[in-house]
Amino acid sequence: MTIKRLIWLLLLLPLACTREYVQDLRSVCFETEVLPIFQSNCNQSGCHNSQDRREGYDLSSYETIVSRGIVPGNFKASEIYKVLVAPFGAGMPQSPYSRLTDEQIITIATWIEEGAQNTVCDDGACDTSNVTYSGGVTPILSTYCYGCHAGSSPQGNVNYNTYSGVKATVTNGKLLGSIQHASGYIPMPQNGNKLPACKISIIKAWIDAGAPNN
Repeated sequence: MTIKRLIWLLLLLPLACTREYVQDLRSVCFETEVLPIFQSNCNQSGCHNSQDRREGYDLSSYETIVSRGIVPGNFKASEIYKVLVAPFGAGMPQSPYSRLTDEQIITIATWIEEGAQNTVCDDGACDTSNVTYSGGVTPILSTYCYGCHAGSSPQGNVNYNTYSGVKATVTNGKLLGSIQHASGYIPMPQNGNKLPACKISIIKAWIDAGAPNN
């Protein structure tokens, strides 16, 4: 059960500040909550994917993530957490990519604190009825796509900062074709696993309904 979480912003150093996160325990699923954050924000070309392995880091799978800087049960001692909150441009992801949101860092920290397990979760029945852009599609894009295609420097001429940017990839077929890994389209997320079938079904249902801005 998800419990209300508290975020505390603390000054830790006299010449620099960083963020500390304190939250009530909740169950975090690695497969659907944690892995997509790494794949969307760390696996871009030239970064920490299985091919480029920048600075020796491959953050594309559970095995490679936990082997580099994760201390199960202690998020503050984990190198990955430290680099996510490092101040003054030292943290990751680096420019031109956007830093992770507080919510994303909380999710990773909570997962580590809970033991950094390779949890695979079943969300139950997949509800594709009355899918809205704001309530159904945007959360999926935020988790799986914004790392590359939003922020100050969207990649690949795909800009998901606005509805019109998303609608453009619906019109040309790239959104659905890419997440379905269909022939003739670049599979997305880049260097990552295919989206869960339910997430794809939700986006398809919204597109089939005319992709409204609702």
